[in-house]
Amino acid sequence: MTNRERNHQLTNSEVIADIPLACSDELAAVEFLEKQRWGNDPCCIKCGSVEVYKMADAKMGERNRRYLWRCRDCKEQYTVRIGTVYEESRIELRHWVYAFWRACTSKKGVSALEIKRHCQISYKSALFLMNRIRFAMAPDEEASKLSGTVECDEMYIGGKPRYRGFSKRGRGTSKTPVFVAVQRQGGIVRRIIPDVTAETLQGAIREEVTRQSRIITDEHLGYRGIGSEFDGGHETVCHGTKEYVRLGTDIHTNTAESSHALVKRGIVGIYHNVSREYLHRYLWQYDFLWNNRKRNDGERTIIGIKAAEGKRLMYKRSLAN
Repeated sequence: MTNRERNHQLTNSEVIADIPLACSDELAAVEFLEKQRWGNDPCCIKCGSVEVYKMADAKMGERNRRYLWRCRDCKEQYTVRIGTVYEESRIELRHWVYAFWRACTSKKGVSALEIKRHCQISYKSALFLMNRIRFAMAPDEEASKLSGTVECDEMYIGGKPRYRGFSKRGRGTSKTPVFVAVQRQGGIVRRIIPDVTAETLQGAIREEVTRQSRIITDEHLGYRGIGSEFDGGHETVCHGTKEYVRLGTDIHTNTAESSHALVKRGIVGIYHNVSREYLHRYLWQYDFLWNNRKRNDGERTIIGIKAAEGKRLMYKRSLAN
């Protein structure tokens, strides 16, 4: 561990002690985010030089109202916002800190309406803020695949049954199908899929799971035949006959089912409805919470804030605008 990484390490009690002030005072919020980003070794985000200083107000002698830094080498000015999801945002950083804290510590999520009420900002600003925090929680594209014993399943979100009186289960409805792969004692991957055919489901497993793994699913026909491609084979449980754990074995998909429950209760209880267009961002948030479930609230908040660096969420303007 480098000195810079060591400087970034904060105990849960230290984070909890700093958060209330950072959520209520703008200068405290700026210094809190600077501490998480640079620790005790601030550097220029343009050239990497450590020959930097805080700019001060010429008349008052206090810190610049825009909280600017300046590099003595490249002469560039910058703030802690640059290169993060809150770059060029006019929302005060104290609101960003509060929203990160709530998003990282609320097991089933936090709504934009709640952030609006607590921070006294507009609903549009709260949506802007929360969408970018979820984008910061997006998984790393270079993340390693799942391994070991991996439970695979599908879940269905939103929509209504196609016919009156039809079963409310996912297949045969307009609900959005989501593929889920969960590593026992490990991480989780969720992805929206167009359908639940064998080609789609097995293709998702190949992309997300290493070939040395053991696959466990339910009796869905879409998974049939995938076991020959994995060293650990393919085991199934038959939910149709109310078999949820194979007697005397560890063959079950209860871990995946548990992850489904958190998402569905969060959407029903917190968000009420999520469109297919934005569903993937909500899934990123639930995956982030699941993958960091063994950490305490302070650690999850710091991980979320650090994940905001190097990411920007830009919307393309239409030609009409």
